[in-house]
Amino acid sequence: MAKKTDSDNDNGIIRQFNELKKKHPDAMLLFRRNSFYELYKQDAVKAAAVLAIEITDRMLPDYKRPVKVASFPQSALDVYLPRLIRSGIRVAICDALDSPLKKKAGQDKTEINDRTIQNNTDMGKKKKEQGVQEAPDRTVENTVDVKPAREKKSKAKTETKAETGTDNEVKTEKKGEQKMETAQERKPREPQMVTANGEKVTHGHAYQSTTNPADWYFTAKIDGQQLKPQKMDAADLAAYQNKEMTVPQLMERYYPTKLMPKVSEEAFRMPMEIAGPDGSITVNKFNVYKEKDEQRPDFGKYKFYVQVGDTNMSAVASRQDLNAYFDRVATPNQLIEKNFGERLHLKSAYEKYQLPEGVDPKGVRVAKDRNDNKWKVSVDLGEKGQTSRHEISFDDGYSLFKTKTATREQIAAKYLNTEITGMLAANTAKVEKTASMKM
Repeated sequence: MAKKTDSDNDNGIIRQFNELKKKHPDAMLLFRRNSFYELYKQDAVKAAAVLAIEITDRMLPDYKRPVKVASFPQSALDVYLPRLIRSGIRVAICDALDSPLKKKAGQDKTEINDRTIQNNTDMGKKKKEQGVQEAPDRTVENTVDVKPAREKKSKAKTETKAETGTDNEVKTEKKGEQKMETAQERKPREPQMVTANGEKVTHGHAYQSTTNPADWYFTAKIDGQQLKPQKMDAADLAAYQNKEMTVPQLMERYYPTKLMPKVSEEAFRMPMEIAGPDGSITVNKFNVYKEKDEQRPDFGKYKFYVQVGDTNMSAVASRQDLNAYFDRVATPNQLIEKNFGERLHLKSAYEKYQLPEGVDPKGVRVAKDRNDNKWKVSVDLGEKGQTSRHEISFDDGYSLFKTKTATREQIAAKYLNTEITGMLAANTAKVEKTASMKM
């Protein structure tokens, strides 16, 4: 006997999958089996990545090799189907049919039954005809034969009605059970995490862009409110698909301000006082606006606006600061100090500038250039060389010479740290090269 190939054995659910896949290669096939929806082969792999569900290798009837299978309960269809569609996937829902062998066996049985019934009917007709010919009194015989037939028909009708009533009762009970199951299944889902403010995070998942399949996005809901999707890094996506990165970790990466404790609304009330170089400074207004002047280089960008006394100032806001402002996790004081601290000559604004380790502060020089009459800063690194002379702004000069809220070292670090770091690295490489040549 010749050995059966996989295609010969492939007469069950996998055969149906393969046939439908040829007709609809761009669709993801959801097979309804019992109380679950199942996906096979490449569809299972893709669904597991999008829906974050488990995928297993399973042995199926009429198929020799293990097949990749992903499944979820029918009750979860309302959750997973929209997620697949939002990911740009075309979905087809299929009902699994019996295998052709089972169908053929059923048809053969039906044909045998039909033949049996037909033969019995023919035999009855022949007997009836013989009876009519032999009977001397036709009227009496017909009366006797017809009455049981009518009784049989009435009994059959009664039984059919009873069966119909029973079927309706069963259907009603099933519908009632389904409704009860649906009501039980549609309980509020458990949150994937709870923020510091007690807000519940749900529906956290990654999905593929419909316009550019190479791009993947992460999104979630907080207390039922959909968050704006954030484009994922390739490393984060791989870690998430391999279950090495959880939803809470992705929330911390892409929505950090959503998880931070909120500050009180009192902190946003105007006017307010902040500590300045010569006493308190009154802030009359602080808000966010979008630049509408097309002539400006920052047209279309969101900016912070602050009104301090008679002075109005604006600055382009970073995405992190915007999120902190709208999510109410940073006070206006903190945002003003960060974005306008140097223009307000605040001492705390310059504390972030530090010279690299090993640089002698005595080598810092701030002087006016005689050629253009502008104040410039430079650093003498001794044997390592000397930096260029860099012009400083009016606000930095005012903080250095007038309010004394900035030091020479801090001014040098602000303008020359990148250049200094490069010179130190070049000198280190030169020393190492020399040492290797001596060896």
